[in-house]
Order: sequence, then structure tokens, then C-alpha cells
Amino acid sequence: MTNGLVLIPTYNEKENAELIIRKVFSLPQPFDVLIIDDGSPDGTAAIVRGLMPEFPERLFLEERTGKLGLGTAYIHGFHWALARGYEYVFEMDADFSHNPDDLVRLYDACVHQNYDLAIGSRYIQGVNVVNWPMDRVLMSYFASAYVRIVTGMPIRDATAGFKCYSARVLRTILQNRIRFVGYAFQIEMKWLAHKYGFRIKEVPIIFTDRTRGASKMSKGIVQEAFFGVLQMKIASWFRRFDRTPATSPDAAVAALPATPEAR
Repeated sequence: MTNGLVLIPTYNEKENAELIIRKVFSLPQPFDVLIIDDGSPDGTAAIVRGLMPEFPERLFLEERTGKLGLGTAYIHGFHWALARGYEYVFEMDADFSHNPDDLVRLYDACVHQNYDLAIGSRYIQGVNVVNWPMDRVLMSYFASAYVRIVTGMPIRDATAGFKCYSARVLRTILQNRIRFVGYAFQIEMKWLAHKYGFRIKEVPIIFTDRTRGASKMSKGIVQEAFFGVLQMKIASWFRRFDRTPATSPDAAVAALPATPEAR
């Protein structure tokens, strides 16, 4: 087991699954990979199972029944990682919109520069997005600006989904009930890390839109994010954010959602 685990949620990613797994395992920095598949009808999980004998003790699979949402997939993966003692946990898309080479840079920010949360940021150095239509770029850019205005978070890419968390951040954040499952999930996790006073670093990346498979973005996800930010801000007025003792590994095991064991 390495000290870094890459979480990759999948739903109908048969075109990308093997490619992204092999790419991560080719990096000079060793990472383990956990695929969290939401019952993909296209056979994504079968592809992953077929690769597991080639990467024993490094490639893992959690299969869930039905499309339960990005946020719940990551939360399941966070608990899975904490229960097994990983020190650094990464979020990454399966479709190569996040360049796996940048995992090493996120790892470096947390491990060698002592940040608690490293964010692969599209907007920390201008706008670094490739192959997105202009309306999608503008929506994403101004969504992050909206989040900064409402919350006061000094984060340029508030909706980014390419991140490295230290275990201490996750143990603290997961003592809260995470309310959101889509775009707003990514904002909520950053918001909690910020409110608890963790050190956050934005690492510039180039985001490239998928070339294989279909996007999972929907109007409902965007609406959740818009109203969710207001809810988070208002709720914060009525609570304190104290770093209480971190969740123990035993508690993390108990918190695991009931799904089949990783194979």
C-alpha cells in the first residue's frame, strides 16, 4: 500500500477506464487507485475487475447499486481510504479532463509544501480550459466568482474536482453531514476546509474536456450549486468550526456505507 489513494468515480466510462488506470500506474510517484462504480450498464466494472490481477494490492473496486451521485461516491471513497490508513486521498475524473501527470504536483503541494488541501485550479493563472464551449467556460468561471463573493473563500476555482486531501482534513470534515451531491459537493468540501482553518493551495492545471464518453453535467446540478452556496453561508452564521478530535480508523470503518467488499 502506498500513502496516496486516487479515487475515480465511474458511470459508463468503458472507453476511459483502462486507459486512466494504466496512466496513473505509470507515474513516477506510486499511487493506489480505487474505482467507485455506480452500476455502469456499459460494463465499466468488468473492465476494472479484469485489470485487478495485473495490479494486486494497488487497484481496488467498489461497486454500488444505481447512480447515487458524485458526492456520495467520493464520501464512500473517503471513508474507505481512512479505514485503510491512507495519508493522502485524491479526487480525479475518469475522462482525462484532469491530467494524471498533475497528481504528482498535487501530492508535492501536500507532502513537501505542507498544505492540507491542494486544488487543481483552472483559474489561478487566467483561464486554462481546453475544448469547452464558451458558454460552459463562462458558467464555470462566474460560478467560482459567485462563490467567492458569497462565501468570502479566497479560492479562484471553487468548483474544481481535482484535489488532494490530507487524512486530517477528511477526518475533520467528515464529522459534518455533507449536504450536497453534485457541483455543490465540491464547493461544500472546500468551504468546510476553509472554515476549519486548513492550509489550502491552488495548483495551476490545464483542464481538457473529455474526448470519449458523455458528460454527466445537468441543469439540476448547477441549480443545486447556486442555492447550496447561499444555504452554506447562512448556516455558518449559527455554528462554530472547531477542530474536534479526528475520527478514529475504527469510526471510519463503522461509517462505511453498506456496499460489496472491494475485490
